[in-house]
Amino acid sequence: MEKLKSIKEFKSLQGRLAASPEKAIPTIVISAGTCGQASGANDLIRVAKREILNKKLSGKIRLRITGCHGFCEMEPSVLVEPNRTFYPKLSQKDMAKVVDAVAKGEVAKDLLYKDPKTGKLAETQEDMPFYQKQVRTILAQNEKVDPIRIYNYIENGGYSALTKVLEKSNPKWIVDEVKASGLRGRGGAGFLAGLKWEMLANQKNGRRIDPSPESGSGGKYLVCNGDEGDPGAYMDRSVLEGNPHSIIEGMIIGAFATGATEGVFYVRTEYPLAIKHLVIALRQARELGLLGKNILGTDFSFDINLVRGAGAFVCGEETALMRSIEGKIGEPRQRPPYPVVKGIYGKPTAINNVETWANIPVIINHGAKEFVKIGTKNNSGTKIFSLVGKAKNTGLVEVPMGITIDEIVNDIGGGSVSKAKIKAVQTGGPSGGCIPAKMFDLPIDYDSLNKAGSIMGSGGMIVMDENTCMVDVAKYFTNFLKDESCGKCFTCRKGTQRMWEILDDISTGKGTVAELDLLEELANVVRDTTMCQLGQTAPNPVLSTLRYFRDEYLEHINNKKCPAGVCKELITYSINENCTGCQLCVKQCPENAITGKKKEKHTVDQAKCIKCGACRSVCKFDAVTIQ
Repeated sequence: MEKLKSIKEFKSLQGRLAASPEKAIPTIVISAGTCGQASGANDLIRVAKREILNKKLSGKIRLRITGCHGFCEMEPSVLVEPNRTFYPKLSQKDMAKVVDAVAKGEVAKDLLYKDPKTGKLAETQEDMPFYQKQVRTILAQNEKVDPIRIYNYIENGGYSALTKVLEKSNPKWIVDEVKASGLRGRGGAGFLAGLKWEMLANQKNGRRIDPSPESGSGGKYLVCNGDEGDPGAYMDRSVLEGNPHSIIEGMIIGAFATGATEGVFYVRTEYPLAIKHLVIALRQARELGLLGKNILGTDFSFDINLVRGAGAFVCGEETALMRSIEGKIGEPRQRPPYPVVKGIYGKPTAINNVETWANIPVIINHGAKEFVKIGTKNNSGTKIFSLVGKAKNTGLVEVPMGITIDEIVNDIGGGSVSKAKIKAVQTGGPSGGCIPAKMFDLPIDYDSLNKAGSIMGSGGMIVMDENTCMVDVAKYFTNFLKDESCGKCFTCRKGTQRMWEILDDISTGKGTVAELDLLEELANVVRDTTMCQLGQTAPNPVLSTLRYFRDEYLEHINNKKCPAGVCKELITYSINENCTGCQLCVKQCPENAITGKKKEKHTVDQAKCIKCGACRSVCKFDAVTIQ
């Protein structure tokens, strides 16, 4: 890989790649992010390569291995370009049929996606209900790019935004453009990215406050926060795996705009595929002259290092993250001073998350005026959510700001995966709140979610149905936050523990109405007195469920019953008259608590029953009830 010495050389390379005759050849695109590989994508890749080689189709069919395409429920999947034919849940035999169909210019209709509601076949990706209401500004790039091939990124317009800003050579113009776009940080509180950049740009180069040799010599730092710790959230991971160069390009542009000289990718070590692709992408960018000293022959220099996070949830908070980068315990510190004034090693630092950085090339290439056309006032652009839980269509969805929860859950998500009605969604991860189904007309943006008692967070969205106990949900997330608290401030360390203890009392039938009032008071104290966002948002699961589902708490306390049949101490399994005596439950019970002859009604021995629910899960006749 020969180093490019000027912008002119880069444009010449990009022109040659874009005009390559190979682009006209039909291409089989295999989604091979973490979700795809877990579902069997690597097997499809091997079959596709074997079929193409054995049938001598190398010059007639291209194969592209990419990151996640979003519809994780349908993995392993294949997309065929240029017709954009989509084949879901393929087996190895199916893959061979797809190669034959592509070679003949045909469509294997028996392998197409069938809409479960209408019964119609969706021949292209765009015909599928899951994709129809999405605006895929960031995720669509995953389909076009092999993440370990920089030339693939360049031929699709990659690094054009960088050359644009280098040619303009006007850092203030970049900052003004990002400010005009209204881009808000996609990692949590939604602070305006352009305003943060402006504050960093106005800082004088930081003098070395920490005299240790590890502190480096740079004046300012930029950080990409890839420490995505929310259970069920994997938006940043998928962008890191599928299109790492878009984030690198965004950070280089940010460095030119703010005067930063050093960058850091902070990625949790549980993301091995993302780290692998990042290491390759950073090396390729340096070798090509897009990163490092004198980028593309200019006097602008900037480099990025990779730091692996150990998986502490609190390190998603920016001041704790900075301490972790410095090799210290990940604990937050009081602010002010803010990171843009005193950050890593005491130097001015700006931190944005993966999705925020990936939006920067989009804004520069298309302009702030185009960017603000998507979304709503004060909430422009798109947002990626991980839609998980009790929805039919789970996966990553990228939607315009302002779309309603109902559109995401019922139109894109396909509604409930079972007969049970959808009850609520939780947004914002463990620190988010639960929003009831009656409020699903709520438009999704930073401000509306805050008013509803939740947060946007990094973009997790968990769908819950009637079989979900809201007391148990609050208890689960409070337990997670209790364990993840760094313990630095007393109200977070002990407050989250005490909240969990009260919730545990309620879920086991020991709670009182007085404890319920104490729980609410304690949650408000924790929210108002803790130092960082972990503690300040930790009460959200408690306060939101108390606000919208107080009747469930009272049912647990007053009647010692769990309406959803989840809290084991408050439920009893029994067998009703629907029982046919098929004995499936007898065979499934791990404690031999169910007795009864074949073709006769069975009974449950309550002394032996451990309330595992195995009997209910296998019963085909709705004969097992919870009381």
